Amino acid sequence: MAKIYYDKDADLKQITSRTVAVIGYGIQGRGQALNLRDSGVKVIIAQRPGGPNYDQALRDGFKPVSADEAAQKADVIIILAQDPLQAEIYRRSVAPYLTKGKALAFSHGFNIHFKQIVPPKDVDVFMVAPKGPGSLVRRQYEEGKGVPCLIAVYQDATKSCKKIALAYAKALGGTRAGVIETTFREETETDLFGEQTVLCGGVSALVKAGFETLVKAGYQPEIAYFECLHELKLITDLIYAQGIQGMRKRVSDTAEFGDLTRGPRIVGKNARKEMQKVLAEIRKGKFAKEFLSDYHAGKRRFEKLRHADDDHAIERVGTKLRSMMRWM
Repeated sequence: MAKIYYDKDADLKQITSRTVAVIGYGIQGRGQALNLRDSGVKVIIAQRPGGPNYDQALRDGFKPVSADEAAQKADVIIILAQDPLQAEIYRRSVAPYLTKGKALAFSHGFNIHFKQIVPPKDVDVFMVAPKGPGSLVRRQYEEGKGVPCLIAVYQDATKSCKKIALAYAKALGGTRAGVIETTFREETETDLFGEQTVLCGGVSALVKAGFETLVKAGYQPEIAYFECLHELKLITDLIYAQGIQGMRKRVSDTAEFGDLTRGPRIVGKNARKEMQKVLAEIRKGKFAKEFLSDYHAGKRRFEKLRHADDDHAIERVGTKLRSMMRWM
């Protein structure tokens, strides 16, 4: 069983005695920066001018600077830009100022694990990954609560890296809920696997397949939409709050029996074999190479795939039906 750390296990002084540069003021960057500041940490924001994130930082009372200036002045530098942009930001604006004794931090292990970023040996490298979007991280903090976090130490040059990581998590409010220790490898590979096979790839493919099956069989697209997409929220909310067994206790006996007898037929041996293949591609770095190669070549395949379903029947029907539901 994983060890879970709480407030008593973290010394906030390990981070309040340092200056933290938050590179990227997106949803996660904003939530983390505001929580750090409210916890007594000196925070510098690195964000390019001219966009909504820069304007938001100004409204929040920060004075954004360049990534170079932030990295030069900070003791702890956390890079919260998009994964495929991090390596270039690091090479151009962070590496020149990453001097001995500083700490480099992340909220996802992608670039370290796949060696897109290779930091010098004389700096600490750690990860604090809140298990929720930045908006939730901020809201829970303001309510005196917290979002659980993962922490990982990749490089412990100062022999204090874990203490700094725990203090950072505490400043976010994470130790109020609980912090689990992991590794960059485990966090990265499980995160990618979850996104691809369940949370994004698996769910979207399953929803589309169910919708298409009903429509092809002659049922109204609107009815198919409600049954295969709209009501999914009800089930995921129940699972989120009560677990799978808790969800089963809260649906009808008809639904539960169908779940128990038909579900394994849908996600059967072939699906599990494909999951194993997907995991193998992630672990070998094949997915990372495929993604980064396409991204840096202009995202041609990515953009084609991104818009392939724009005119799918489920999108057209969904747009119409969602307009009827003013409460959404």
